[in-house]
Amino acid sequence: MRLRLTLEGMLAVHAKRAVFMALAGVPGVANAEVDMGSATIDCEHQVTEATLRAALDTVGVRLTASVRELPTL
Repeated sequence: MRLRLTLEGMLAVHAKRAVFMALAGVPGVANAEVDMGSATIDCEHQVTEATLRAALDTVGVRLTASVRELPTL
């Protein structure tokens, strides 16, 4: 499953690494691609929005919209 996250609170480029590390630590997240203001994650199994929000809260970033599931190729 591939998910798209819209993020707020990434004030500097080093925040990309912090967000990557926070998302990579979530059980079930296999890969994370982080850009300023967004992230795309690949999940091995269902990951709840609450779990993602909690992980992002630890680095001072928050979701600004609901998590969107992307079509897989």
